[in-house]
Amino acid sequence: MATQRLGLIMHGVTGRMGMNQHLIRSICAIRAQGGVTLSNGDQVMPDPILIGRNAEKLEALAKAHHIARWGTDLDQALENEDDAIFFDAGTTQMRPTLLAKAIRAGKHVYCEKPIATNLNEAVEIARLAEGSGLKHGAVQDKLFLPGLRKLDMLRRAGFFGRMLSLRLEFGYWVFEGDLQPIQRPSWNYRSEDGGGMILDMMCHWRYVLDNLFGAVQSVSCISATHIPRRWDEAGRPYPATADDAAYATCQLTGHHGEPVIAQINMSWATRVRRDDLATFHVDGTDGSAVAGLSSCLAQSRVATPRPVWNPDQKQTMNFFEQWQEIPDTQPYDNGFKVQWEHFIRHVAEDAPYPWTLPEGAKGVQLVEAALQSCQQRRWVDLAPLPL
Repeated sequence: MATQRLGLIMHGVTGRMGMNQHLIRSICAIRAQGGVTLSNGDQVMPDPILIGRNAEKLEALAKAHHIARWGTDLDQALENEDDAIFFDAGTTQMRPTLLAKAIRAGKHVYCEKPIATNLNEAVEIARLAEGSGLKHGAVQDKLFLPGLRKLDMLRRAGFFGRMLSLRLEFGYWVFEGDLQPIQRPSWNYRSEDGGGMILDMMCHWRYVLDNLFGAVQSVSCISATHIPRRWDEAGRPYPATADDAAYATCQLTGHHGEPVIAQINMSWATRVRRDDLATFHVDGTDGSAVAGLSSCLAQSRVATPRPVWNPDQKQTMNFFEQWQEIPDTQPYDNGFKVQWEHFIRHVAEDAPYPWTLPEGAKGVQLVEAALQSCQQRRWVDLAPLPL
């Protein structure tokens, strides 16, 4: 068994997602476990260099996690032939430009979502990546959540029968910043900085819908800025210019050609009274299931109770007790780490990898269609992308 070094340039990892999910819980965890195992038994050990603008933050982050290399010169890093992968978790506005620069430098590219702020740029960078012959991928972490993996197992087993509908509830109350400290970056609520619920989350829902429930055909959406004034990290008030909630309905074509309706409520101005911060309620002719981030509960056709509608009496049924929990029959690792391992195998031994930049472009397509629906107050159809 041999160990192969794989050099990777990690850009934008001083931010919340880049640092926690990609650097610490993915690359550092992979290094701690001894690398990624290939099909022939060899190990691939990632050797990252951290690149960004703030030298002080980069140095502190590198020292804290025993990473030898860091720097502020991206062009110089891209010139190093010993580093094969470029990863970006920086600002969405800069992502297409950075990915294009890395591709032209001969690097395989992997990035956070969305891959661009508009569809034209998303299609352009996807085309460039496809034509380069290099490996490319976009984060689709929700597919690796334990709750959704259990839900997908039910789907593949035929548990639902004919799938009818999905009700997706996502969100929680994000503190305004005047009474309690904010728990999300303030730029998330400024459209000029790439913020907004639709841009942030619709690209997630596209790959979740396409992979687990059915191909998205059309969308109707309305957005809102429920909290028009927030306070930033320094405690200064600012006008919230981005949507902090959106309410959408999507028409899908299921995996067996059946029509599926998906209702999506997403809000950073809602207080949670459900099983998890995100829940996916699927109804089918033969059964229903509700998945959260980790758990999944199911109710089959033959185990469905018969409630009685009587508004004159207090409800005696406990509906939450009538569902069966799907057990943990296998270990579930961090979803970001799992996808990193897939991408490393894709680069190292050409293992299959379906979560490409064209798939990321589909997410931007749904974002743009939802925004168009909001502006024009109508259904918007999604055509196949010209890739």
